[in-house]
Amino acid sequence: MKADLAAGEALRELGRHTGAQFPNLAAARARTAAELEGRRAAVAEIALPAGSALCLMGSWGRHEVVEGSDDDWLLLVEDETVGLSRTAEITRALGVEPGVEGVFGRAASWRHLIDRIGLDRDDNKNLTRRILLLLESQPLTGADVYDRVRRELIGGYVNEWVRDRTVPRFFLNDVVRYWRTICVDFAGKERERGGSGWGLRNAKLRNSRKVLFASGLLPLLLCESFGRADMARFLFEQFSAPATDRLAYAFLVAGAADSGARALGAYDHFLEIIGDPECRAHLKSLRREDAKRSSTFMDARRAGEQLQDALLGLLFETPRFRQVARAYSVF
Repeated sequence: MKADLAAGEALRELGRHTGAQFPNLAAARARTAAELEGRRAAVAEIALPAGSALCLMGSWGRHEVVEGSDDDWLLLVEDETVGLSRTAEITRALGVEPGVEGVFGRAASWRHLIDRIGLDRDDNKNLTRRILLLLESQPLTGADVYDRVRRELIGGYVNEWVRDRTVPRFFLNDVVRYWRTICVDFAGKERERGGSGWGLRNAKLRNSRKVLFASGLLPLLLCESFGRADMARFLFEQFSAPATDRLAYAFLVAGAADSGARALGAYDHFLEIIGDPECRAHLKSLRREDAKRSSTFMDARRAGEQLQDALLGLLFETPRFRQVARAYSVF
């Protein structure tokens, strides 16, 4: 592996190193790039506020758009009192209604994302927006504002209290907090919705949500190799690459390329499943009590188990990660 491997080249390098192919990830990346251009054209004529950035989240940020992917968006502004007519224009242009939770499909103050890290004002909505802006988002407009806000967010975590060659605990804690929030939210939605949509949400929790978490956790653990002055630069580069590139990078630097190929091969298969309209519709309609009788669900579940086994091996069995994972993962 090249010593100067860039985060955005890691998946390609993993394929070269092992001979593995990831056809569904490659197809999803190509589709994401093509459809991003269409989304940018759709909003180009909207008079957005000065100093704002319109972002797409989720599968767009992971470069994993498949048939049926959500179009969650967020308008970053300094003052979130943007007229409803403006956000309605965005909704019409993108052809998607805001989610019922009110996290996306809205204007959000980037100052709140930066200034409200921690304490009571940092509610689940603010935490979700902040972590997803860093880990899985793409700008449609205002790329300079988007990059500046993300740099300031990283700088808010990697501050003067962070020592050289350590892990920024404050940042790590927020990524772990978000992962646990996702898991609690899954249980809450199951209770609230009476099992509706359980199969697809469970399959995502086992796969794409786990990739999201690991792609935030692993770069933070790798910060132990850097002085504080270089951590922010490293993290900005990592979080500007797709989540699967971040995973591939971690497996490569740990000397665990074959394990990485198995992990990302399993995830590639998961994308094949949810990218099939019939499989996606089946999972969306599947209730918990019927899960074990569904070959589609069990296939997605096995992919998640293979992904998790490889990630646990990376964290707790490789010399590169096992000491730092042990030191920071619990306490």
